[in-house]
Amino acid sequence: MADQCSNKMHMENCTTCTDRHEDWFCNLSPQALVEFDALGMHMMVPPGGTLFFEAQPARGVYVLCKGHVKLTASSKDGKTLLMRIAKPGDVLGLSAAISDMSYSTTAQALDPVQVKSFQSKDLLHFIEHHIEGSMHAARMLNRKYRDALSAAARLVLSASISGRIASLLLEMAAEQKDPKLCFTLSLTHEELASMLGTTRESVTRILNEMKHKEIIAIHGASITILRKDVLELLI
Repeated sequence: MADQCSNKMHMENCTTCTDRHEDWFCNLSPQALVEFDALGMHMMVPPGGTLFFEAQPARGVYVLCKGHVKLTASSKDGKTLLMRIAKPGDVLGLSAAISDMSYSTTAQALDPVQVKSFQSKDLLHFIEHHIEGSMHAARMLNRKYRDALSAAARLVLSASISGRIASLLLEMAAEQKDPKLCFTLSLTHEELASMLGTTRESVTRILNEMKHKEIIAIHGASITILRKDVLELLI
């Protein structure tokens, strides 16, 4: 079945982009935007494509224009933890570039992704010479902190696995700003389990229960929240 929440993707330069939002890094003044656009290049990344690897030197910074990217970290014993899902407007690799350290995660496209790619030194130079660029960079780092705090709160404050899943579904729907509360779930149940601190079997069981009770509708990779009030009560 076709994805019911899919969006078309096309290449465009930053000066003519109509998708910029107020809280995005690239929401710059016209003059700064021209310079910003000239510094980087647009890239299309297919599902499964990797932007950078954990422990790799941070030579590039990526502004996510469209699509979603999963950020994972590995333990010494080979286990992989899904840290968070980056969404349009996020800047990937910024903290590593500013601190002149290696990437702390691996960034892999979950769906077709469009990014604006920069050499780290070029974007850092832009930030240093544009006050609004510096402010936007600070806002992006704060956004990353808030996302990490939200993920931690979801794990600690939700007493049940159902509550954690409900919280994540509501967050994903809110990000899309779709009045129908429809979004594409690009994560596998195994990846959801890693993100929520549970097992794949529990994720599958609870999603099936929510579907059976008509709290959500599932069509392929698309999920529609039918009873937002019920999900909110589970948190």
